Amino acid sequence: MPGKVSPDDLLAHVFERTGAAETDETVVQGPADGEDAAAIDWPDGDGTLVVSSDPISLAAEGVGTLGVAVASNDVAVSGADPRWLTAVVLLPSDADATDTGGSLLEQISSDLDAAAREVGASIVGGHSEYVDQLERPILSLTAMGMTERFVPTGGAKPGDAVLLTKAAGIEGSAILAADFGDDLAVDPETRERAEGFLEEISVVPEARIVREYATAMHDPTEGGVAAGLLEVARASNVRLEVDRDAVPIREETAALCDAAGVDPLRIFGSGALLATVPADAVDDCLAALEDAELEAAAIGTVSDREGGESELVLDGESITDPIEDDLYPLWEAADAAE
Repeated sequence: MPGKVSPDDLLAHVFERTGAAETDETVVQGPADGEDAAAIDWPDGDGTLVVSSDPISLAAEGVGTLGVAVASNDVAVSGADPRWLTAVVLLPSDADATDTGGSLLEQISSDLDAAAREVGASIVGGHSEYVDQLERPILSLTAMGMTERFVPTGGAKPGDAVLLTKAAGIEGSAILAADFGDDLAVDPETRERAEGFLEEISVVPEARIVREYATAMHDPTEGGVAAGLLEVARASNVRLEVDRDAVPIREETAALCDAAGVDPLRIFGSGALLATVPADAVDDCLAALEDAELEAAAIGTVSDREGGESELVLDGESITDPIEDDLYPLWEAADAAE
């Protein structure tokens, strides 16, 4: 089954196997359920270094641009500006030339360069090689940045409000349009607009604003906004109560998800930022985002779990188990039909 390793398997096999981290006093945040990045106290009190690594394995077109955005998002939602990047680029041995006539490596490196410049980050190292077993490129980027205030996924407090920027299913909508659009009863104009959503994957601009108010921030990716909300709840040891009707969903997303029979809250959610904000700061935070012409909405509240499990309560339904992305069965069905 493709997708993230389950929280239970991570707990059993990963989180307790971190080398010398448990005795290293500089490690503020190490590997943990739902956390977007590591945080390391810099010597002499000069701030906190935030570090995050992310692979891109399902995309072929625009993989460099997407890779920079995804890695940079995790640093941004932890309270830092992405400043440095390393990139591991694995290429199929028989990689064809791109539509522009150049090599695949040339296209990916050009996209990495442009995307890094867009977020103000320097590419400082990495590795590239050709691999016989690959059918599409795989990228793994590590992003780093400094902050004076690390914002964890697990910082939500009872009484906070839950905010979402942009909308649910932004990345998932682009994937539906690009990978499945020919088989969906959705007009070409809607599909074209949805494919353009990939240009909105970065949440660096809104994170720079929201971090001044937030107790927790998170970048919802696989499993969508619903999975992201549950990860915030689990990391923070709280209950999140969310009204589905309050979650912004674009017309293009609704049309594509309806045609594909998937839930817009359970498809890849990159492009949105989840945050919890003290109730008395909500209006100021939303106003600051509006001034920057960034869409956002309050979608729920944080409460104490009252002795029960950490949970997401979505329209009264309690969700505690990890959420699988609705797009994986579509890919599996497509592969089986070939």
